[in-house]
Amino acid sequence: MPGNRLLQIRFPDRTATGCRIPPAYFKNCRYMNTQSPIPKNFQLVHQLNRRIRIVSPILKNDQERCYIFEILLKKRPEIKRIRSVYALGSVVIQFDHIRLPKKNLLILLDAVLANIARRQAEQQEQQKKVFDGSVQEVDLAVEGMTCASCALLIEMVLKRDPRIKQASVNFGTSTLTVHGQLAKDDVSAKVATLGYQTYAMDTLSQRKKLIEKEQQRIVVAKRRFVWSAILSFPVVVVGMSMPTSRWLHWLQFALTTPVVFWPGWTFFAKAWRLAKQRTANMDSLIALGVGSAYGYSLPALFRRRGHLYFEAGAAIITFVLLGRFLEERAKGQAGEAIRKLVDLQPQTATLIRDGQEIIIAVDDCAIDDVLLVRPGEKIPTDGIVIQGVSTVDEAMVTGESLPIVKDVGHQVIGGCVNGNGALRIRVTAVGMDTVLAGIVHMVDQAQATKLPIQKQVDKISAVFVPSVMVLSGLTMAGWLLAGAPFGFAFGNAITVLLIACPCALGLATPAAIMVGAGQAASEGIYIRNGESLETAAKLNVVVFDKTGTITEGKPKVTDLLKLSRISAEKIIRLAASAEHNSEHFLAKAIVAYAREQAIELQECAHFYSETGRGIKAGVDGKELLLGNKDWLLEQNIEVDGLLTAAGDFSEQGKTPVFMAIDGKAAAVFGIADKPRPQAIQAIQHLKKLGIHTLMVTGDTEKTAHYIAAKVGIETVIANAKPEQKLAIIHQFQQQGKNVGMIGDGINDAPALAAADVGFAIGTGTDIAIESADMTLVHGDITKVTEAIQLSTDTIRIIKQNLFWAFGYNVVAIPVAAMGNLNPMIASAAMALSSVSVIVNSLRLNKK
Repeated sequence: MPGNRLLQIRFPDRTATGCRIPPAYFKNCRYMNTQSPIPKNFQLVHQLNRRIRIVSPILKNDQERCYIFEILLKKRPEIKRIRSVYALGSVVIQFDHIRLPKKNLLILLDAVLANIARRQAEQQEQQKKVFDGSVQEVDLAVEGMTCASCALLIEMVLKRDPRIKQASVNFGTSTLTVHGQLAKDDVSAKVATLGYQTYAMDTLSQRKKLIEKEQQRIVVAKRRFVWSAILSFPVVVVGMSMPTSRWLHWLQFALTTPVVFWPGWTFFAKAWRLAKQRTANMDSLIALGVGSAYGYSLPALFRRRGHLYFEAGAAIITFVLLGRFLEERAKGQAGEAIRKLVDLQPQTATLIRDGQEIIIAVDDCAIDDVLLVRPGEKIPTDGIVIQGVSTVDEAMVTGESLPIVKDVGHQVIGGCVNGNGALRIRVTAVGMDTVLAGIVHMVDQAQATKLPIQKQVDKISAVFVPSVMVLSGLTMAGWLLAGAPFGFAFGNAITVLLIACPCALGLATPAAIMVGAGQAASEGIYIRNGESLETAAKLNVVVFDKTGTITEGKPKVTDLLKLSRISAEKIIRLAASAEHNSEHFLAKAIVAYAREQAIELQECAHFYSETGRGIKAGVDGKELLLGNKDWLLEQNIEVDGLLTAAGDFSEQGKTPVFMAIDGKAAAVFGIADKPRPQAIQAIQHLKKLGIHTLMVTGDTEKTAHYIAAKVGIETVIANAKPEQKLAIIHQFQQQGKNVGMIGDGINDAPALAAADVGFAIGTGTDIAIESADMTLVHGDITKVTEAIQLSTDTIRIIKQNLFWAFGYNVVAIPVAAMGNLNPMIASAAMALSSVSVIVNSLRLNKK
């Protein structure tokens, strides 16, 4: 190719940070012509010898594309630095102009951006082909499920609809979640065709009504059992005495008939609806067993010969109803954590409109409504204080043991208790957008999660009922072929129907998860991802961040050394004015330091933050840099005059924050942050569990080792950038380790998301909490060991439940088929098997 220079670009398909980039992004990036055409995918808005700034519509308002673009370019050693602002689609690139001429760089950028846009379009087109249309989530409570087979049936029917992308039905929590194009009413209608009723659960008030319905179901279940037991007891006594008197036979008939057609009618109604759908569940087995016993007994009663099975039919219904009642009550106990959370929200609010106070339902609150909260009342919903001063108990959310002072402009959280002052608040969130509703939804999602082991159980349960029916028929045929009397063969067939219990199989995993997630919530551990409850038991490495995780996250400025002639007061004012725009703990410490000295802050002309490094800002006509040593060195700032003081700070466990003004080193702050009181205990517990602990922090080597020695951590990695934290997580995972990550800041979010289990400190940033699998609400890191122990206990309970459920059916069905059980004992055993699984799961509440 005469006249052309070839520049070969070699990108591996896996970046240093562990993010897999599809090979299609690199297509057509191999060869480039130095005669660069006008870029098609970006505009060159500024250029110097070693730096350019581009603006691309492909990157605008797309953080993911910006992130991919940065990763791709950082793989080139000629690219020295990249800064992007995704909201504007703007990217600043510093490069080695000798090794990578500007022409080649522009061609490279244009090709990479073109491929990013092309790949994104291809992915969207493929996704559209798989599922065309927007996807919405529908969450509903389901009433009428009587066993795990009911949940499997509903799930199976929903998944058959091409408009539904994903469906999950949980028998333990009586809820369903659907992702697809169907509206809520359409999903409800589909479920209704199967004979089940659904209820909305979008607000906490609706959840409260559902809880009241649960209590009513327990009362109804108890009433049905009691009446069935009263009528059945004489029938069973008479049946066991083998009477020959005709009037006793008619008494059995008279007492059994109302049992079958009153409390037992629901079994027949449900079985008939399912039969019309050409499917079956546990109710089908009961209806078939009871109907056969009752139906066989009627001709024998009128012919005055043959065996009567009235006592079997009545006893079967009674024992099953007893099991259902105990099951409902046990499930109610398992959902206690959700009830306590829901009860935090008041049902009414005081609305201020045109100077008048109006009592309204909480669900009727709207954004920007003004509410009055009197002393001692619960705050109805999330809002911002516009009038009044009071203290608010936020222990539910933040874990703060002391009430927090709330003044004008402060945020308040619905469900928290107001103190002695009256507040007027403007509503900022309602319904499922409130913090409390978010917590409830998080616990819901954790309880409804299906672990991998449950998916295998579901496959078995799906064929369980039909298989039992076949076995029942084979049992009867086998005994008849062996020459047994019809009544004996018939009795054994019914026993096989009744002894089988798919409910125990279906409840084994969700019951344990429901109790485990609820217990975690009561201990201040909110689980976002139910699978992490299983994974946490397998952790063998736990990585700690330092600031705000091992330390309290309440740093204070203790020292200030300045080189500049500018007064200390002005340096503090400039630093605090710049740091006021940052969320970092160290920034907050400098701002607090200024306020303690009554120093007024100034407005920033501009502000830029580099995660894990520092900030750049313009205040009072001066260009400021604040951050770690490397941040200033990257800006060609000489910091030699500050290094001695910074080293002394680090040896004392303090974090040095360097400051430069107008391109010259000006000062260094020494900021101290004490280790959390529970940190030593948490590390010791993890070591006892055989878990390797290490600290990975962006702080200096000396400061990191000082804090690590205080809490008992031997392995320390300091000066770590966010991408290095991520790489460390991936490195352990490549060695076959299961890694937990505990952090609280924006710079921890990638590592929290990549870890097998991410633990976020509840007082940390929103993005860290969103990236993690579990949230430690109170900021107590000893809860990590509790979460791991709870995970271990939950998995053990699940295994016990499955062993019992499988073992029960494997042993009981052959014993019944061999004629060694009668229908009454079989129905009692079946009812108690489901209850035993829930009772065993409830043991998690006592640990």
